[in-house]
Amino acid sequence: MDEQVIHYIESIVKERPPLLAEMERYAEIHHVPIMELVGIEALLGMLRIQQPKRVLEIGTAIGYSALRMADSLPHSTIITLERDEERFEAARDFLSRSVEGERIVTLFGDALELGDEVAKHGPFDAIFIDAAKGQYLKFFELYSGMLSEEGVVYSDNVLFKGLVAKEEIEPKRIRNMVKKLRNYNEWLMNHEHFDTSILPVGDGIAISKKRGERS
Repeated sequence: MDEQVIHYIESIVKERPPLLAEMERYAEIHHVPIMELVGIEALLGMLRIQQPKRVLEIGTAIGYSALRMADSLPHSTIITLERDEERFEAARDFLSRSVEGERIVTLFGDALELGDEVAKHGPFDAIFIDAAKGQYLKFFELYSGMLSEEGVVYSDNVLFKGLVAKEEIEPKRIRNMVKKLRNYNEWLMNHEHFDTSILPVGDGIAISKKRGERS
């Protein structure tokens, strides 16, 4: 998206409450990746339409997106997973300072090892994937089976700053990550049980809706 358009949208987004503004500053100072403002506003808009009662978030970071989801979905419970201990503790501190934080359950550990624990909190109406980009396909395979009948999976960062569309990519580490994201996007678009659309907003959001039974 054109930078001028992005700045325009950012300029008219409603000012966030003090705690969320503090979290945005913390993320910038400590180089913690949180969703871009335009991207998270788009995600929240879709969630407001869907109105999921239970949301699973893979990748808590400092709890910013979990808190924004809880604030936008006053009748929902958020289950969020984080494997980085420092970020997990920061998230718990921030969430403890908000009333909405009471509806957010934080689980510490590697998302690929927490399946049994997470299943106790399901099924989920929405799953939000925003963790290690190279593991997206594994996250999807592990947790999509915990979706409710009308469930939706939202995957962030699937365009990875536009790199998925570029031919020459350096260094090798980034090139390998881009290759995995391309494979994930193509796998999603051809999935037997999900219909997927990719929106070029923020860093790219894939929306995968369960098809259900078809005659």
